[in-house]
Amino acid sequence: MADSRPSTPNEGNSVKVVVRVRKFLQRELDRSAPCIVEMNPVSQQTILHPPPLTPAEAKASRKIYEEKSFTFDKSFWSHDIDTPHYAHQKDVYASFGEDFLDHNFDGYHTCIFAYGQTGSGKSYTMMGTPEQPGLIPRTCEGLFERINEEQNSSITYNVHVSYFEVYNEHVRDLLVARTNPPSYLKIRESKADGVYVQGLTDSPVKSYAEVEKLMKAGDQNRTTASTKMNDTSSRSHAVFTLTLKQIQHDIATDSTIERLARMRLVDLAGSERANRTEATGARLREGSNINQSLTTLGRVIAALADPKRQRALQQRGPANQTKRRMDVVPYRDSVLTWLLKDSLGGNSKTAMVACISPTDYEETLSTLRYADQAKKIQTRAHVNQDAVSAAERDAKILEMQDTIRNLQLCMNNAATRKRDEADRATEELETYQREVIKMQRAMEESKVVSDVKIRTLTQELDEWKPLAISLQTEVESLRRHLALALGELKNPIVIPKNTEEKENYYATDDDTDCATEYASDEDDGYESAPADWQMDVDELMKELGMFKRRVADDHVRFGAGQPDGGLQAH
Repeated sequence: MADSRPSTPNEGNSVKVVVRVRKFLQRELDRSAPCIVEMNPVSQQTILHPPPLTPAEAKASRKIYEEKSFTFDKSFWSHDIDTPHYAHQKDVYASFGEDFLDHNFDGYHTCIFAYGQTGSGKSYTMMGTPEQPGLIPRTCEGLFERINEEQNSSITYNVHVSYFEVYNEHVRDLLVARTNPPSYLKIRESKADGVYVQGLTDSPVKSYAEVEKLMKAGDQNRTTASTKMNDTSSRSHAVFTLTLKQIQHDIATDSTIERLARMRLVDLAGSERANRTEATGARLREGSNINQSLTTLGRVIAALADPKRQRALQQRGPANQTKRRMDVVPYRDSVLTWLLKDSLGGNSKTAMVACISPTDYEETLSTLRYADQAKKIQTRAHVNQDAVSAAERDAKILEMQDTIRNLQLCMNNAATRKRDEADRATEELETYQREVIKMQRAMEESKVVSDVKIRTLTQELDEWKPLAISLQTEVESLRRHLALALGELKNPIVIPKNTEEKENYYATDDDTDCATEYASDEDDGYESAPADWQMDVDELMKELGMFKRRVADDHVRFGAGQPDGGLQAH
């Protein structure tokens, strides 16, 4: 397989960071809480004002509250709907969601994740409501709108959906019904597939309606609970993934171009403090695990945003980094950061939506600081595209079949192995199953390519049929002319000799001499005429034979077979 990606990676792309402030909650209205956040729609500056405190409150808190200012790629004011620069759900999607969808069709991996404290509007921004859909449903709907608008019949689109949550440092498939006890999935990492969830449901979809159905089923299975800070608090990190595969076949060269893009849309659980949520028991343990994963995420962001590391990447490139340098990024300290490894610092175009509260100074400042660090991260996204010829495609299928046979042999021999090798045999079985799925998809894609070729050749045959009919008509006309010429040759018109003798008898001597000379010349012409005709007929027969062969070749070429009333040898 010839990889058509550039030989050198693209220059680093900074993580796109936007911030969004929500409206007041009812409990904030009940206590007449002031809004301490200000946003400038022109400079995209977000200003955090210190909360108004009485001298007694300031003395009791023993903390210094200062005005803080941050600048991001976009600041969405969703606090007061009466203001002219109020940001609706559609405004958030139009700001960068459409651009990220463009990146997916160009063959880039993308990731959008929402970060913030509990109750700051993350789930509303990502999922929304039926009346105000968020980024995830709008992205899915926009994806299928573009596919349906595509006019190029040589491009085939395959879309797959997966949906899982990270709950208490365990991964659970949200597209599978809940079980008791819960069934958790394992995380694996390979050179070919990177970090992936073993056994995760990957459902093919053909329309937005199918995606919406899976999305609703996953949301119902997601773990939520009521806390003092949020009545419907998400107790897990949810990762919704769309995989887009574009297959374009060139009928002229019989080659295939494949583009693969992965869209990860992540709704993180909110950070929370136990003394403020008043959580106990299971809720307290959930909050502790949530904070642990978010703390690790913050450490990963800080490591990736380290200026020393950025300079090292620019000078030496990611392939030449020392192991010590790469181990500084603690991806494996949390399940969440391990799964988002490529999205945070690898082959992906990434955006972060920082959702903040309009009243909580400390939590809002913490979120803004994380967001300010995240915008310093550089990712190195490249187009995931392969150009495959027909021979390479067939060779790939044969290679997969050989791999499957070898894995089957390994599995047949696994029964005789020692008990401590059982885990490795299980992994080989999973690899075998993935290879089977890949081969099935490759065969389906090969069938699609064959269908395109058949449609193209059928169209060409339909275009050539009128010409074949016209050529057949000309052949019939030439046959009739040839028959007439042969008839005249076999039955020439002969002048009777008696008439000539009578005319010569009454002629004078001079006339007789002239007549004799004339008759002699005429006889010579008459005798030579059949020979000339015979030569003409021979040449005509040769040309007719060549023409018949051309017509026969055309019939064979266009698959028309022997036409009705076809030429027969005479």
